[in-house]
Amino acid sequence: MARPKLEFWFEFASTYSYLSAMRLPSMAQAAGVDVVWRPFLLGPIFNSQGWKTSPFNIYQAKGNYMWRDMARRAERFGLSVEKPDPFPQNSLLAARVAQAAPEGAQKVAFCQNVYLMEFSEGQDISDPEVIAACVELAKLPEGIIEAAQSDENKHALRLSTEEAGRRGIFGAPNFVVGEELFWGDDRLEEALEWAVRDG
Repeated sequence: MARPKLEFWFEFASTYSYLSAMRLPSMAQAAGVDVVWRPFLLGPIFNSQGWKTSPFNIYQAKGNYMWRDMARRAERFGLSVEKPDPFPQNSLLAARVAQAAPEGAQKVAFCQNVYLMEFSEGQDISDPEVIAACVELAKLPEGIIEAAQSDENKHALRLSTEEAGRRGIFGAPNFVVGEELFWGDDRLEEALEWAVRDG
């Protein structure tokens, strides 16, 4: 019998995706749910809505609330939060590497390393040296950064982002179970329960 499956759609520049990325692996394992990690880019989706930056920058009150909420939730989960400068970060290279990485523990480790570098240590994830360090820590295959920059992989990430738009994804993180969409870190538990129930 096939195990329940959940798709985790994430954007490396997304604050709440950081919380989900750090919590999801152990929670999914405990629930018996398989997770497919789906990187995509929010920039083109925001552009289609007429936004040139994060809504947390456009609406100051919303941004102020988000950073305070992040601090509360991170403390609850035993994580630390530091606002990177600039925010949002340019996540293109990180997303391309995640797209190129094979599914499995090394891909998960890479993604978690990127989030920790960005939101726990305040490092610039557009810096190739930062991404190289994340690759090394995760023990991803040699040459993965070069593979990530191939035309084929760039196209794959564009297709993934277009798919996100078609499926009604408008922010991050998202958890998709079949045709059901759950948006936000605070819907992680509900998404896993739905996967188990309908899996």
